[in-house]
Amino acid sequence: MLRPLTKPAPALASALALATALTTTLTGCSGSDAATAAFPAWQNSEVDVVSRMVTGGGVVTATSMKPGGTLETVALDLATGRRLWAHPATMAGRLPGMGVSAPALTELPGKGRAVVVALDPAKKDHWNATVVARDARTGRQLWTRPVHSTFGPQGCGPYVCLSEHTALSSARVVVLDPATGKPVWKLPGLAEVEWSDGERVLMLRLAAAPTIESYELKTGKLQWQQPIEQALGPGIDLSGGWAFGAAGSDLVGYLAPYTDPRTKKLSTFGLFSVKIADGTVNWMRPSVVRVYPSGNPGFAPVVRPVDQQGVYGGFARLDSGTGRVIGQIPAASVPGSGWWLAFPDRMDKLGFLRHGGKGSAFDLATGQAVPVEEQRGWSFCVTDPKPLPLKGQAPGFYSVAAVCEYDLATGARVTGSPTPPSWFTGSRDGWRLWRDEKGAVHAVNDSTATAPGMYG
Repeated sequence: MLRPLTKPAPALASALALATALTTTLTGCSGSDAATAAFPAWQNSEVDVVSRMVTGGGVVTATSMKPGGTLETVALDLATGRRLWAHPATMAGRLPGMGVSAPALTELPGKGRAVVVALDPAKKDHWNATVVARDARTGRQLWTRPVHSTFGPQGCGPYVCLSEHTALSSARVVVLDPATGKPVWKLPGLAEVEWSDGERVLMLRLAAAPTIESYELKTGKLQWQQPIEQALGPGIDLSGGWAFGAAGSDLVGYLAPYTDPRTKKLSTFGLFSVKIADGTVNWMRPSVVRVYPSGNPGFAPVVRPVDQQGVYGGFARLDSGTGRVIGQIPAASVPGSGWWLAFPDRMDKLGFLRHGGKGSAFDLATGQAVPVEEQRGWSFCVTDPKPLPLKGQAPGFYSVAAVCEYDLATGARVTGSPTPPSWFTGSRDGWRLWRDEKGAVHAVNDSTATAPGMYG
């Protein structure tokens, strides 16, 4: 998920803005209704989901916005979409550009159940919020932990990783036992979980000289450390944003550009890959921006080069395993302004959508134009998103985006479209989930292989 510290995302940068500027915002659009009738599918319109959705233990959990602008943590049954429970939620110390925080969901080893950890409104005046763990299916409270400020809990292997005191000099990450809430180990400073399994966790250390670090999950022992400057070069500034995704045994990272308002200097940006086992840099693609919509950096990334003068080149799809270009559209073929990117289900073509008019399309493998008639592509519907009207929160939070299918020959939205493509939704254990522009949750179990979506 794209997560700049002062960024306008995970309400992500729009494709149009990527053609004209280096950062901007983007949010949701109407998703489709039913998936193919042959597959188990459901939708729940009783919620207004504004965060990413997290699944595990047969449960879907997310942060939903109520009509009055307050937040709540909701849990749905993964098989049916039935609402299991809901409790008030809040944010305390999360920066608007990071988007609305999602709950953490951790499955308890060998116990056949899962725990949802979320941020409730404060129960004591001298704290700003309370971290609460609940049984994922029943909502029964298991433990609490008051916090001053936090970016929100994250699942990390069998544990929960929680940033604490993020607004203070005493900022730290605590790794908690999800069953009891007891600390397992602590890490000073600011960090965010980017990948984990049952043995290790990879964190991005949010510092002036950011690093990717691997820790042994049971002990907190540092296994390796890789300065991002070693991968992309000096001049790193996380204010532009970042995103990570796994590609087999590697972790692929993206840092977005940021222009310092004082010096007007552009930060270092691009894609890179490191080995999860030892942090060795596999490949790097400096000075490219990730375009949207597109796949996760670890799964079908699509990028566009930018030179030192801020001039954009063509478009290229990369192999996340090698960093090599496996398809590109030359800069000379890119049409003028007024378009939005659109990709078909297989992401083998790139479309330039013009709302209400005739667009164009190219074959990514050959770079050649293809007849636009009968070409369809998935793109964002809302091109001028509005911030969420959240009560008691700083302005500037956006919901996660959704995509709709368009007829590129007419620029019209396709009615009754099937499920959005897997490169956007991602998949876990055969289930794919997405939200529509009203926040309703849709799901289908079409046995798609487990892979990350655009949001992780």
